[in-house]
Amino acid sequence: MPGIPRDARIFVTGHRGMVGSALARRFEAAGFTNLLAATRQEVDLRDQAAVDRWFDTHRPQYVVHAAGTVGGIQANRTRPAEFLYDNLMIHATVLRAAWRTEVEKLLYLGSSCVYPRDCPQPMREEYLLTGPMEPTNDAYAIAKIAGVKSCQAYRKQYGCHFIAAMPTNLYGPNDNFDPVNSHVVAGLVRKFHEAKESGGEAVTLWGTGAPRRELMFVDDVADGCLFLLENYDDEAPINVGTGEDVTIVELAETVRDVVFPEARVEFDPSMPDGPPRKLLDVSRLHALGWRHQIALAEGLRTTYDWFKEKYPMTKSQ
Repeated sequence: MPGIPRDARIFVTGHRGMVGSALARRFEAAGFTNLLAATRQEVDLRDQAAVDRWFDTHRPQYVVHAAGTVGGIQANRTRPAEFLYDNLMIHATVLRAAWRTEVEKLLYLGSSCVYPRDCPQPMREEYLLTGPMEPTNDAYAIAKIAGVKSCQAYRKQYGCHFIAAMPTNLYGPNDNFDPVNSHVVAGLVRKFHEAKESGGEAVTLWGTGAPRRELMFVDDVADGCLFLLENYDDEAPINVGTGEDVTIVELAETVRDVVFPEARVEFDPSMPDGPPRKLLDVSRLHALGWRHQIALAEGLRTTYDWFKEKYPMTKSQ
């Protein structure tokens, strides 16, 4: 594999999050010996002066920028100003510091939510900014779009090797399983687990169950990021996904089969569905020679095993 010296200084932002921790695992498994990380207490990525000081001290050669304020539909609906501000600042400070300290290459992680709500399916990279956003997460999406465009601006003005990847919906160990702020897979895992622990017979989920979602295990996206860091250098953002999707009904039934097979799945159509479909076109990534490896059921079993270990609950609770 071409590439990056295994002793290069590589800064993974957001290393305690789901994506950042998976990146750290993947880089360590690949033999990298000089990974850099910083907790929020060590450096607030919203603070340009603090970020500049950190970059001046540690001088990373490569950056994988995975940090961000994230959440599901409910969190995006109720905290749009926070999602917009945090994510705008987090990418602005890091990209500027990376340019100023002459980082050799930076990979910025966007999101599939950058595409228009009614985007043609599957979503190709050139569909970015061709229509209105999904209103339930437009603040977050606008901030992530700004990050993608920032990478292009630094390339254009300064010749920086900044690239942007748009991952699909992710799940796995270190996901946020909060009952209010979680994404779809983590929320489903927790709901079915709590139903099992409490002796419930049914689990009621938001919406109709009809929307389709593409889901990728987080270790797969980490592998894809390493591949892109070593094999891709273009101003055009690139999708990272599986190229496969399932309905929410199918997803819920798969989670149920892993967590609580006896449960009955019900839906509340008075609650929002979110976008009707979000499937990435991953033909460019496949053409480069990379494909995901972990099937949905396998990834869900791994995720649930991690959840049971980290979130112990008993019927007495």
